[in-house]
Parts: sequence; structure tokens; C-alpha cells
Amino acid sequence: MLIANTEFGIIAHVRQSASLWLFLGAFILCLLYVRSLVTWKKRMRGLSLPPGPKPLPLVGNILDIGRWENQWTGYKRLCSQYGDMVYLSLLGRRVLILGSPHAVEEVLEKRSSNTSDRPYSPLIPLTGNDAGLASMPYGQRWRDHRRAFWQAFQPRVVPTYRDVQRTSVRHFLHRVLSSDEDLQGHIRYVFASTMLKVLYNLDAAEKDDSMIGLIDKSLTCSVDLLTGGHILDFFPWLRYLPGWLPGAGFQRTLSECKATVDATKEVPFVKMKAALSQNDAVTSALAPLLAKAEEGQTETAKGDYEEIVKNVGLIAIQGGSDTSFSTLLGLFLAMSLYPEVQSKAQAELDAVVGRHRLPDFEDRESLVYINAVIKECLRWHTVLPLSLPHRTVDDDEIGGYFIPGGTIVIPNTWAILHDEQAYDAPYAFKPERFIREGKLDPFARDPAAYAFGYGRRVCAGRHFADESLFLTIASVLHVFRINAPLDEQGQPIKVDYRHTPGIVSYVVTSQFPDAMMTDHKLLDTRKTLDA
Repeated sequence: MLIANTEFGIIAHVRQSASLWLFLGAFILCLLYVRSLVTWKKRMRGLSLPPGPKPLPLVGNILDIGRWENQWTGYKRLCSQYGDMVYLSLLGRRVLILGSPHAVEEVLEKRSSNTSDRPYSPLIPLTGNDAGLASMPYGQRWRDHRRAFWQAFQPRVVPTYRDVQRTSVRHFLHRVLSSDEDLQGHIRYVFASTMLKVLYNLDAAEKDDSMIGLIDKSLTCSVDLLTGGHILDFFPWLRYLPGWLPGAGFQRTLSECKATVDATKEVPFVKMKAALSQNDAVTSALAPLLAKAEEGQTETAKGDYEEIVKNVGLIAIQGGSDTSFSTLLGLFLAMSLYPEVQSKAQAELDAVVGRHRLPDFEDRESLVYINAVIKECLRWHTVLPLSLPHRTVDDDEIGGYFIPGGTIVIPNTWAILHDEQAYDAPYAFKPERFIREGKLDPFARDPAAYAFGYGRRVCAGRHFADESLFLTIASVLHVFRINAPLDEQGQPIKVDYRHTPGIVSYVVTSQFPDAMMTDHKLLDTRKTLDA
């Protein structure tokens, strides 16, 4: 009996202790919650957050976004409902959507000292992309890389690369004339080979070039992984799981991507450095930067700056290849859908350039319609529909609203460039919208002001990209007639297409692009290309 009473007493004591600890734990949690509320209210200083849909507990607005076909159209609808600044909560992440030029100006331009950071993702270092300007946190390291990149691609220097651009475009036209069955491959080749020559003075092989393949692979794996929807973005602790565990197969994918990106950075740099050691006369965009690295006072300083030079090469290859590729794909699709635009462009080229030579940089000022076509390409198919996300460093007040530090800021570039108030029939391809009285309209909303990024994070290579796109687009339209593919009866097929989701958007269609290149229009195209 005594033993039974003792056991009962022990059990009762344990239960009482457990209840006490549970009560104490709940009390502490309540205190922490109240404290966080008080701290939050103090930070807000009586201000309110920007408007937005009501979030659910824990998950926030993530279920709303999951139902959208693509985010930029969904964000545009939210801005139409709540205003040009919309606040969201996504699994604990604070997100601010900007849906108008005014909002972009207020947040990313006027507040650039506080909104030029990037959101952190564990995927960035795990894929080797922590060397890129686009993903690098705002700070001294970013400034050092930006300064070095600008030295190689500032407007004063860009014209020195024109001979390389001319040669690359002629080579591209030759390849398409010889075989139009792999148009996407030809487009990737022209931009990647141009960057290899400009950066490292390396010539790509005609077929199966190892460096072109490496660049393509590194771009593909990086874009596929860095889309903002990877599990590590929401549960970063999973990166510590060993790859052999079930469900952790992503570790191998990340490791393979990092090895590819690292090789893309190292291999051409080593080749260039070896060539420079044999011949001081070798010129390239990175050669002056490498010479500056050799001037370092210590071996550590030399090594640090040499690493910056390597990273500049990777930045230029990734930024200069993929976005230009997507833009040119958009041109081919647009020309097949809007043959009247193509006819006007070719009539202007015939009148200004003539039929016995290719367009050149000196023709640009006279090619008003071609310049309008380029602007419309940047607008109609927005390659970076949500640009790249920014991040606030500190708490801020913008437009009377409280913007917490650490907020991810997403400018909806696609919505800005498809605004019905700024562009008549925004989903149609109409270069005429940028022309007034035979000249480019200075009052039309210029897509280039939005397509290349914002604030201190604007693309440093935009001047080089602009010249490459001009020469390529003008030359393609002067040499080829781009038609929609034909059915078995020889009738044009209606081209259905879509814009892929992700950081970089591409146009995709089952009928495009392999069957769209037909006859060349110069009197003797091959002779002209060889001239």
C-alpha cells in the first residue's frame, strides 16, 4: 500500500511539474510575442505597411502566388487592385512589389543607398554564382567589381570592340545561310563567341566548341536553379544534409552546377593568361585589368585583384550571352507574327544601306525605324520581367508607408512596359509607337530605361549590349526574310507561343524557330558577307 501511494505521489508530482513547465514555456512565448509586437510597433513609428492581400498565418500569401501562371501578370493584377506599391508576406519573407515608373523612381532611384542590396540565397554560393555582380551583396566587394567591370565596358571603350562584333555577326549570318535547322544554337553561338573574343581574345571552334558548350551549360544550370522557388530558399538548413540521404539529390545537382560555373570562369582566363605570357601584343578587354593586377604591391593584393578580373569575365559572359539570346529569339518570333513590320524595316535598310553591303554602326542615326524595332523588342518580350530583386538594408518611410529593413523589393518591369496608359495596344508589336514626325519620339517611355535594371544596380554592360543588338538585328533584317513555318499545303501556320517563367524569360513555341529562315535578299549575299 505504501509503495502504491509512493508511486501515485511520484506520478502526480511529475504531472504537476510537467504542467508547470508547460505553463512556464507558454508564458515565456507570450512574453516574447508581446515584446516582438512592442518592438515592431516602435519600428513602424505609427506608420502602416503598404496595402496588399491579407496573408494567412505562417504561409502568408504564398498560396495566392502558387495559382498564377506567371508572377508578373499576377503582380500586375494586384497593383491594379491595391496600388503601385503592394506588400506581401511569403513564408515569413517581406516582399514589396513595384508596379509603376513612379514607384520605381521613389524606391530604387531616390532611395538607392538603402535599396541596392540583394536578397541572400544559399543557392548563390552553392552554384558558384557568388562571383556575379547581379547577385553580390551591396558593399565594398561589389563596388570593387563594378569599378573593374566599368573600366572594360564604359561607353568610351565599347567602340573598340566593334571589329569583333562585325566579324561575329558576319559569322552568324554565314552559319544561318549554311544551315537554318538550329537557329537557337546559332544565336547562342554568336553571342557567346563574341564575348570569348572580346574578353579573352579566344576564337571559338566552328563546331562543338568546348568553351561554347561550357558557357551554355553554366547558364542553363544557373538559370534553372536560381528561379526563386528552390526548397533551399525557404529551408536553408537543408544544405547541410549529405547527398546520399533520400530526397537530398539536389546536392549533386548543385555541386555539378558549381563545378561548371567555376570552369567557365577559370578555363578561358588561364588560356588568356598563357597567351599573354607568350605575346605582350595580345589585346582583350581583360588584358588591361590583368596588367593592373600585376602592379599589386603584395602577392595577396595581386591575387585579390586577379580574382576580380576572373569574376568580371564570368559576369560579362553570363550577362552578355543569355539576355541577348532571349531578345534575338523574340525578334525572330515577332517578325514571323508581324510581317508588315519586317517589310517596313527592310525598306528602310534598302534605302539607307543599299543592297551591296551590310549595315554598320555609322548607319544607326539614319535607321530610325530599326532603332524603333530594337526598342520594341526590349518592350514586347521583356527578357527580365521582374528585373532582379533588390533588398532594403534599413527601415524606411516611402510614400507615407513603413518599409521594413530586409524587405525584398521586386520591380515589375513587364507591367511597366505593358502599361495601357503609356503604350497603345501594349501586347502588339508596334515600333511606330516610338516614332513621331519621322524621328524617335523623346517623350515615349523608353524600354531601355527599365529593361537594364534600376538605380545603382543598373546593368554596367548595357552600352555594349545595345551596340551588339543593333548590329545583329539590322544585319539579320537586311539579309533574311523571316516567315512563319508552312503546313503540308504550303500555308502559313499560326504560331502559338508563350513566355517562360523564371528570372530570364524566353519565347517558346512548337513551330519556332527552326523553319523560319528562307531566302536571302541581298543580290549576292555570300559575296557580301565575305567582303
